[in-house]
Amino acid sequence: MDISVVIPLLNEDESLPELEAWIRKVMETHQFSYEILFIDDGSTDNSWALIEKLSQTNPNVRGIKFQRNYGKSAALNVGFEAAKGDVVVTMDADLQDNPEEIPELYRMITQEGFDLVSGWKKVRHDPISKTVPTKLYNAVTRKLSGIYLHDFNCGLKAYRSNVVKSIEVYGEMHRYIPVIAKWAGFRKIGEKVVKHQARKYGVTKFGSIMRFINGPLDLISIMFVGKFGKKPMHFFGSLGMLAFFAGFLILSYLTFAKFYYLEYGIADRPLFYFGILSIILGTQLFLTGFLAEMISRNSIHRNNYLVEKRI
Repeated sequence: MDISVVIPLLNEDESLPELEAWIRKVMETHQFSYEILFIDDGSTDNSWALIEKLSQTNPNVRGIKFQRNYGKSAALNVGFEAAKGDVVVTMDADLQDNPEEIPELYRMITQEGFDLVSGWKKVRHDPISKTVPTKLYNAVTRKLSGIYLHDFNCGLKAYRSNVVKSIEVYGEMHRYIPVIAKWAGFRKIGEKVVKHQARKYGVTKFGSIMRFINGPLDLISIMFVGKFGKKPMHFFGSLGMLAFFAGFLILSYLTFAKFYYLEYGIADRPLFYFGILSIILGTQLFLTGFLAEMISRNSIHRNNYLVEKRI
């Protein structure tokens, strides 16, 4: 199969028929073998009934319905596991991403050798409350990750199949898939200017004000796990040894001073308590690193989601 189109959605019944028809037209025009994977993230409208109906008229349509809402990252992770195409394309269900971009994204993966190509919505049709935070978020992510993309959060992306089969997406980490891919060893990451269209139906379903808090926290997690996930002792152990050694020097100095020139008890000095605190903190950090080395960071239950139905 040439292409898997993975589409996470939440209450988008108005746009699904038009989106499916548009994708089908593009695929048939370019003679791609394909599948459309709709991941229904616990919709409460008529979305799943429409997906079932579309699958009856188009055998290339598949679907997975969550029993409840888990979020976009969960939907993408399950979609990645189910995808069968050589190239996996992700896009939003709200008709703001243009399926006409898919052939060029496919060419960049298969002919130019990119592992991942991210869309760049150079001209956006979004309110300023969304565009300004997005610019800030992109600037910070570029600086921290060393990946120079203009638009990390664009839903329209293309991946080589082995990329999506090698990474795990959870929390709010769908915003940082290029960073996750880089830490997994996929270095050839490209970008393509894509056409962004104004939302035709309803309002945005994924995301809330909490994304401005959860997003940066997830970025910190990715950066930490990418660098120290396989060697946590190098991080916690190093900090622990520094803190313990600082505390040891402080207490050694106070002990020496007590015997040679201090006329009052060392416990009367604030420096004594800093020394004790440093030793305790150093010991705790060292033990944290030791335990982290012994415990796998990947819980077998972390990405288990209740799937109600499949097509």
